[in-house]
Amino acid sequence: MAMPQAQVFYSGRVQGVGFRYAVVSLSRQFVVTGWVRNLADGRVELVAEGRRAEVEKFLQAVDEEFFRYIRDRHISWTEGAGDCTEFSVRY
Repeated sequence: MAMPQAQVFYSGRVQGVGFRYAVVSLSRQFVVTGWVRNLADGRVELVAEGRRAEVEKFLQAVDEEFFRYIRDRHISWTEGAGDCTEFSVRY
């Protein structure tokens, strides 16, 4: 059975503030897999997969850690592909 997957686009001052590496560090506190990467337009894209309640707690932790830098976030939920075994930075 596939796990839910959240795709989140963050905007604001989210590049150049250690966002990606802090997100990877935060992910270790949760049972989630996925990745985070910078986009050319200045946003950050995050994909997290796991039990929905766990992913939601993880995303809440990201919001709390970077509330000063996040201006907006757009989230969409789909069925995950199950192709990640950890949470990492993508380039």
